[in-house]
Amino acid sequence: MNRRKSYRKGPVLLRGTQIPSQTTDEGLLSPHDGTDWLHADPWRVMRIQAEFVAGFDALAELGPTISVFGSARTQPQEPAYALAEQIGAGLARAGYAVMTGGGPGMMEAANKGAHQAGGVAVGLGIELPQEQGMNDYVDLGVSFRYFFARKTMFIKYSDGFVVMPGGFGTLDELFEAVTLVQTRKVSSFPVVLVGRRFWSGLVDWLRTHLVEAGTISAQDVDLLQVVDDAQEAVRAVVTGAQHVHASMTGRG
Repeated sequence: MNRRKSYRKGPVLLRGTQIPSQTTDEGLLSPHDGTDWLHADPWRVMRIQAEFVAGFDALAELGPTISVFGSARTQPQEPAYALAEQIGAGLARAGYAVMTGGGPGMMEAANKGAHQAGGVAVGLGIELPQEQGMNDYVDLGVSFRYFFARKTMFIKYSDGFVVMPGGFGTLDELFEAVTLVQTRKVSSFPVVLVGRRFWSGLVDWLRTHLVEAGTISAQDVDLLQVVDDAQEAVRAVVTGAQHVHASMTGRG
């Protein structure tokens, strides 16, 4: 029996003719020639508010949490998948819940490692044109329509970020986090990049182009830690998170 294509729109599951032609984000951000938006957009505020309330309600009592980002395209037989799985397990054993985007690839691997190590695997899903679904290892899942609501949850409820190799989505999460730390919009938290071969070119470019051009400072690049193995990644992000916590509670 063939599985029917599914599309998740917030808490709603749609199939067949019920699948929309555009995402909720696309509808919100699309230009309007007329004035229909005057009547539609105020009601969107209620839906956006509901997403924030649902996210806060689900995650408020989660406890110490590390978010892991990375490509949804990574296959289970790839070494990077096993590495993400080891990191998820290590974080769980260190007492942290592991939060991902809830999809396949690196996200599934980190959730799997945390789940099988006895920790809490969290997935924050997002409505996309090609539905990814929530991976089977998620213990606590929340589905969002809006990227900005989902991003708020990652920032608010994470004690640190571990960033595996990934594409535009991974880079988006990485640079949003670093920008918030750089501009002191949030309390500093550790950002650990896993895979020197993958990330070193980017970090070198930041130093040789952005720092030299004066668009960022040398200290800004130091917000990124680059490591190679699971043990290093867990140690770096946990140590950083503990240091930030101690500073905030006056014990640093």
